[in-house]
Amino acid sequence: MIHDAYRILLEKYICGIISNNKSKPLAIYCNPDHTHILIGFNPSVSISDLARDIKASSSKWINEQHWISSQFNWQSGFGAFTYSKSQIDPVIKYILNQKEHHKKSSFLEEYRVILDKAGIKYEEKYLFN
Repeated sequence: MIHDAYRILLEKYICGIISNNKSKPLAIYCNPDHTHILIGFNPSVSISDLARDIKASSSKWINEQHWISSQFNWQSGFGAFTYSKSQIDPVIKYILNQKEHHKKSSFLEEYRVILDKAGIKYEEKYLFN
């Protein structure tokens, strides 16, 4: 639902939300159907609270912009993974290369690979549709 013409504006808006929550946006890419963000978290910030703030504020803002004809809402869930300092550069490159990456695989295929690499067991019925 996120049209490429609005992608950079949305990314900047989300980065502002992250900064306002005492954290540092390191990389972001808003795909049409999902968003990847690498964040340097302030230890006083809850991942769940920040995800809620990003979703609520950006949904409201997207709707105020009238970018889509219907009501915009993010899905109810999210995935969060931690990375070591040595992994930051590869993760940034991965996030910024989303346009090319998704020419080869869908979001759901990508998410399964991430879960499998992290050794996370999951049930298909709970994955994003």
